[in-house]
Amino acid sequence: MATESAQEIKDRVRQVYGRVARRAEEAQSGSCCGSVQASSCCEPAQAPSCCESVQASSCCAPVQASSCCGPAERVSCCGPQAKAEVAECEPAAGLYSAEELNDLPDSVTQASAGCGNPTAIADLRPGDVVLDLGSGGGIDCFLAARKVGPTGHVIGVDMTPEMVSLARRNVAKMGLANVEFRLGEMEHMPIADRSVNAIISNCVINLAADKDPVFAEAYRVLKPGGRMSVSDIVTYGELPDLLRRNLEAWAGCLSGALDEDAYLGKMRAAGLSDVTVTQRTYVDVASLLEAEDVQALLAQAAPTVSADWLRQQLDHKIASVTVTAHKPI
Repeated sequence: MATESAQEIKDRVRQVYGRVARRAEEAQSGSCCGSVQASSCCEPAQAPSCCESVQASSCCAPVQASSCCGPAERVSCCGPQAKAEVAECEPAAGLYSAEELNDLPDSVTQASAGCGNPTAIADLRPGDVVLDLGSGGGIDCFLAARKVGPTGHVIGVDMTPEMVSLARRNVAKMGLANVEFRLGEMEHMPIADRSVNAIISNCVINLAADKDPVFAEAYRVLKPGGRMSVSDIVTYGELPDLLRRNLEAWAGCLSGALDEDAYLGKMRAAGLSDVTVTQRTYVDVASLLEAEDVQALLAQAAPTVSADWLRQQLDHKIASVTVTAHKPI
């Protein structure tokens, strides 16, 4: 397959996450029975009812539950394994605490598709203006809004119209006056120069075909002394071509991931300082190879590629990281 263009990548990502947004709407009934989705930064999977067993694959590892309303073992798309007893099918349960998820509607938590919890270490303060890149259904924006309070302001930017519409309905549902959502791309942020105190992003920058303009824009919109806290996927060494050139793997946070050194280097090249990896968690390759999307890739590449070969290629090659940085004063 020829290398995909930046526009083809954007179109596929919009398609995938538009479907995520539409499915999240179904969660507004408050019941996990019916159409149900399980956490994945690639694309949630539906189960016909909460009374049936579920096995839904994330881009990095499968999410399994004996029943969708019962105890679940969740593996974040890009992060560490977490176990949670859940009363409902809760995609965000492996990444956020029960206290953080309290009072958030299903249409927020069911659209969660990240790989970390950037607000947890973003050092947000009352009165801050916060920008969330790739804000999706708004979960990180709503958590940030609690920290910045009524004197602060949170702006979510997402390039998927369905996600922006969902997030705006969630704002209205929650009655928040300090959160807004804008349709736009990270490479061309609809944000004024030097207007935000903090930028957060959750497993989204890896989806951009060109990361340089993303970090350049981040530098532009941050106030001097502003902070950046992102959770994202990085690699160590080259990934196999069958992943790098596959649109599904792009939408699933794999193909667009940069080598960690390159990722950090691009942040520094944009002018950001104190660039630091505060957490690094390698992907469980054995679980990754059980995921449905990876199985589909193997089937497509067979008989030239085996699971054992791919396991060797990916071992300690993919990780979720949390990175912090500052704009110099």
